Amino acid sequence: MALTLFSRRATARSLQASCTTVRSFSTPVNDTFSPSPSAPPPPPEASHVLRDAVSAQGTRYDWTRDEIRDIYNTPLMELAFQSATLHRRFHRPSAIQMCTLMNIKTGGCSEDCSYCAQSSRYNTGLTATKMSSVDSVLEAARIAKSNGSTRFCMGAAWRDMRGRKTSLKNVKSMIEGVRAMDLEVCVTLGMIDQAQADDLAQAGLTAYNHNLDTSREHYPSVISTRTYDERLQTLSHVRQAGINVCSGGILGLGETPEDHVGLIHTVSTLPQHPESFPVNALVPIKGTPLGDKLPEGKRPIPFDAILRTIATARLTMPATIIRIAAGRTTMSEAEQILCFSAGANAVFTGEKMLTTEAVGWDADKAMFEKYGLVPMKSFERGELRERKGRLEASSWRDVKDASEQEGKAVGLDF
Repeated sequence: MALTLFSRRATARSLQASCTTVRSFSTPVNDTFSPSPSAPPPPPEASHVLRDAVSAQGTRYDWTRDEIRDIYNTPLMELAFQSATLHRRFHRPSAIQMCTLMNIKTGGCSEDCSYCAQSSRYNTGLTATKMSSVDSVLEAARIAKSNGSTRFCMGAAWRDMRGRKTSLKNVKSMIEGVRAMDLEVCVTLGMIDQAQADDLAQAGLTAYNHNLDTSREHYPSVISTRTYDERLQTLSHVRQAGINVCSGGILGLGETPEDHVGLIHTVSTLPQHPESFPVNALVPIKGTPLGDKLPEGKRPIPFDAILRTIATARLTMPATIIRIAAGRTTMSEAEQILCFSAGANAVFTGEKMLTTEAVGWDADKAMFEKYGLVPMKSFERGELRERKGRLEASSWRDVKDASEQEGKAVGLDF
């Protein structure tokens, strides 16, 4: 009897195996499969704060520090999964904004930011330069566009714009020229007043970058020549002028996880969330106070802290573009993909990032092709995806085809 049963079960298993279709473990990417606003709720063990964040139908600006801490301290696998769920409700998950950053005035800055190679207070071997010509900047922007970048950023190393009328005039010409290429344009010029912000807006500036760097509590141990409130005042001038705000932080400044919570709390409770939130990992520069403190070869911040920061920022600022900025060259390809999965959707790409190395266009193109990623369109912004087909192109193939068509005019090969 036992032998008969065994024989029948073996026969059944054999028949079942013969009827099973072998699945190919490829990686198809189709944004039409992204969760709808009625996505399933987090598991019962998740905190009510996380459940509320994942089920968000819009942005909120009244986060408490305790709520953000609760989200940040969620077990990492669960945190990354839930941030990915929300990300797919507000953004095309395969679209990554490609940004190129050019230093239009190098070194000689009077500030004492303890991480910066461009401070005149530190001996880092960097030679100060005059401001780049308008023509050279526009040529760099054309090269960036031909390589797939849709956002061109320009940085100048100085404390503020006081007494820089000629420089401001040249910057405005650069902005106008870059915008004429149908590129987004961002500048970072230190502190600006309301009149200067209005001038930049009139020239067509898309966004102004002014990072808060870290929490209010940790800030004085990093910088003494500019206050936290002065940074916030510049952001207020930018917003008042109708320019998008780009403001994030640097991880690895000797801070604690509580400072990551504090930074996110500050930006997520602004009257409007930053349009973009750069997450930088410190690149140690010998000759700077922070660069000299770090032992040779030691990573300034563990990867799990970067991933937690990205995921928490995504859950608290669902419509914001989150950019992997400085330090990406130290990340493995797998770590970058984890960041994209958890909600990061922008990178700096190209030849250089101010004074540090950047991941090049060719390397990014190869990674994009490998994982089914595509360049984000110019001026694309996150919003609640209320129904299928809301975007002009809803699938990866549609987006890729559109990108290829747009790229043929400038010689792209995606």
